[in-house]
Amino acid sequence: MRPHTRRDSCQQDLFRSRLDQIINMQHPLSQLTQLLDWEGLEQTFSVYYAGPGRPGLAIRLILGLHLLKYIYALSDEEVCARWEENPYFQYFCGEEFFQHRFPIERSSMSHFRNRIPADILEKVLQESLAAAHGAGALSLKDLRQVVVDTTVQEKAIAHPTDHGLMLKAANKLGQLARTYGLKIRQSYQRVMKRTAIQVGRYTHAKQFRRARKQLKFMRTRLGRFIGDSSTSCSDIT
Repeated sequence: MRPHTRRDSCQQDLFRSRLDQIINMQHPLSQLTQLLDWEGLEQTFSVYYAGPGRPGLAIRLILGLHLLKYIYALSDEEVCARWEENPYFQYFCGEEFFQHRFPIERSSMSHFRNRIPADILEKVLQESLAAAHGAGALSLKDLRQVVVDTTVQEKAIAHPTDHGLMLKAANKLGQLARTYGLKIRQSYQRVMKRTAIQVGRYTHAKQFRRARKQLKFMRTRLGRFIGDSSTSCSDIT
């Protein structure tokens, strides 16, 4: 569901002071807050939310966090941590009173980026950076370094193992044998694959004696495969 639009209530609190009464309104970030068209930005991004359902997060809050992230070259974790202790960050995101707890889950920033097209975010960022530079909240030296948050990117890292290397060697050797037409007495690729799976299962179950036994079996079959390939090459030459 589309989030509710935040409006300044202009109300006072008996026990708390409003942020615009305790911060410096001449601060560059405070001036930038007044320059941005928040209502227009909320209308632009509201079309990416469905009509029915639970109301979404406040667009000004989540969008303000992204703008602060890119303006100050911060990661998701850093901008959320600084929001909790910086009244200027909270004022920029539409808060009227100082909040002592972060109001959303940090993963919501990633979900928001997945919802919004990249070109729309880039356009808003460019306009915001131009306004920030014009207001003096951003200098050109702040744009020389870019921080990229890779904590949510998947990384496919396969660490080398004995059974994995032997299986790879058998597959490569079988591929070369087929390419050059070598006559191999027996191809051990299917057996090696099944044995490698067993080694992985035994290792995961901490049954290392059985795993070592299967590794010995793989070494023997790989040695035979290499010997047969060498013999076949000698016959051809």
